[in-house]
Amino acid sequence: MPATDPTTSARMSVQRRRDTKPELALRRELHRRGLRYFVDRAPAKGIRRRADLVFPRRKVAVFVDGCFWHCCPQHATFPKNNAQWWADKLAANVVRDRDTDVRLGELGWTVIRIWEHEDPLTAADRVQNALTSP
Repeated sequence: MPATDPTTSARMSVQRRRDTKPELALRRELHRRGLRYFVDRAPAKGIRRRADLVFPRRKVAVFVDGCFWHCCPQHATFPKNNAQWWADKLAANVVRDRDTDVRLGELGWTVIRIWEHEDPLTAADRVQNALTSP
């Protein structure tokens, strides 16, 4: 059974995977602070996951998670059409996120997860703190 009707499917297919407004706001702020990073990059070999921002020398991976796709505790919504399919899909996204966190952590990486609704200045503070802590 398809996930959605053709109209919804077309709308979902144009959702940005990178360069979202929250991600760009965070990148601008980090760049303003003099921090340099890689964009949309796999942090470690052998893990087929891409982080939104990667600081390879400090082993910090930053993910800017969308509230819908990653089930934000404050703003998550669940479609009524094909509800079970969407529930399974979104739950799998969360499981994959936790797996990514664990796998990168085992390789010595610090993973920072930022919700799309977070203030970019506060989010940049979290990233900067992770980069400067020993």
